[in-house]
Amino acid sequence: MTRRYYAPDLAPGGGLVPLSDAEASHAARVMRAKVGDVITLFDGCGHESESSIVSIDKRNCVVQAAAAVAIDREPKCRTHLGIALPKPERCKEMIERLTELGVHRVTPLVCQRTQRPPTDSLLTKLRRIVIESSKQCERNVLMTIDAPTSMEAFLAEPRDGVRWIAHPDGKPIQSLAAQSLAAQSLAAEIDAATSATVLIGPEGGFSDEEVQTAVDSGYRQIGLAARIYRVETAACVVAAHLAG
Repeated sequence: MTRRYYAPDLAPGGGLVPLSDAEASHAARVMRAKVGDVITLFDGCGHESESSIVSIDKRNCVVQAAAAVAIDREPKCRTHLGIALPKPERCKEMIERLTELGVHRVTPLVCQRTQRPPTDSLLTKLRRIVIESSKQCERNVLMTIDAPTSMEAFLAEPRDGVRWIAHPDGKPIQSLAAQSLAAQSLAAEIDAATSATVLIGPEGGFSDEEVQTAVDSGYRQIGLAARIYRVETAACVVAAHLAG
């Protein structure tokens, strides 16, 4: 069970830190924490602090934090995924996995075949899942989940590094999985990448127009397998390749 808690206002020099309502409730009601327990605070920006609880009840928890230390557990490649999000229940598990895999940023895409854009309520839940997953996997930097944006607006923004548009349906194009000279070349590109932006479309895929616009914007088409993947599987396959 986790002994890590999110404290975005963690001071560099340490000191008394009141946990948020959600974190205090988790400590008291779920973890049954008590005065004197040693816990770890992290600020979501790369720092953590070994700390001890000085007071706690059902709604409040105050912690004596030691000086914050920068501890880097991030992949060398900063991965930004533009994803047409799947249905909420599948989306929640996807966000857990992407957090664990070290994805830096997720932008929900609204595409031509998007059936229903994510609601504000869902995005709030997904951002909370990022915190909970970061507590579990000992990640100190929170994955960012942006507000939804159109495919056109996303492609209009300049991007550095590797840029791919991923096909989860086994299209006969350069593949992450194929044993070929092309795949070896792609593996070398992945090894050298320090930033990557990858587009993953909705159920039914991107339209031909969207694919062409992405290609015209500098994105390379990449296949993922000979099988057809769900959106969340495709996202995790890409993230796993870039997480080394």
